[in-house]
Amino acid sequence: MAKQASEDSDNSQGGLQRGFAIIRALANSPCEGLRLTEIATQAGLAQATAHRILRSLTLEGMVEQPEGGKSYRLSVEFFSLAARAGGRHSTLKALCRPALLRLSGMLKDTVFLLVRAGVDAICVDRVDGPLPIRSYTGDIGGRVPLGVGQAGLLMLAYMPEAEREEIIRFNVPRLHNLAYFDEIYLRASVEKTLALGYAATDHGEGPISGMAGVSVPILDQQGTAMAAISIGTLAERVNAERLPQIVKALGKEAAAISAQLNPFDPALRRPAQFLSNAAQEPWQPALQG
Repeated sequence: MAKQASEDSDNSQGGLQRGFAIIRALANSPCEGLRLTEIATQAGLAQATAHRILRSLTLEGMVEQPEGGKSYRLSVEFFSLAARAGGRHSTLKALCRPALLRLSGMLKDTVFLLVRAGVDAICVDRVDGPLPIRSYTGDIGGRVPLGVGQAGLLMLAYMPEAEREEIIRFNVPRLHNLAYFDEIYLRASVEKTLALGYAATDHGEGPISGMAGVSVPILDQQGTAMAAISIGTLAERVNAERLPQIVKALGKEAAAISAQLNPFDPALRRPAQFLSNAAQEPWQPALQG
């Protein structure tokens, strides 16, 4: 009897492994799904075994077949279940807060966490350093158009190209009040940011005299910047000697956060829900921090 129990346990574990192999194959499949032969090949299973597991997953509502089709794909219920589970985990803000505190303490500068909200970037958290500064977004809940400021530029640069083009066409006319800013400047800045892997201003570039900043992306699995960590500081503190150290420190924390990102975190999809009412107001060009 003990031997039978052990065999049942082994079979159960093997069944789970095979089931997850199929789920992973379907998760990486195109929108139209995969046929049985493709699933079996990608999961490393015999077709009969794959078919039996698919039938069980279909009965549980985790897998579906489009009406009249022979392909399989993960169901809406599967994604709904994952989203409900994700909602119970830490939000992006909670995940990033320890990193912001570490960075502010180490660099002695003000550190910001920004996310995208439509055509804007919104500050969702901020840890003040000892030096008084002014910033593009001001306090938590402040927003700027994507393309403005280090984080706004960074998130624009790391978008898929077609989406980035749409944002540029929409946002450039909004920024006519910034004397230094035009489409040529923005596109050159995007190219520079992608080449470097970070965004930085020094020597007081931009509309806030005497201020500078550095920003690095928090990337999802597709390489899109879901958020950005930035510092804001005095221009003289972003010099040739200090800049590489700032980038390294920010990049290390951002990479650690990226590895922990929950793709179902509602803060990534609906950041405005986590902000004050100020986040809903239209952007204004008064860049006082």
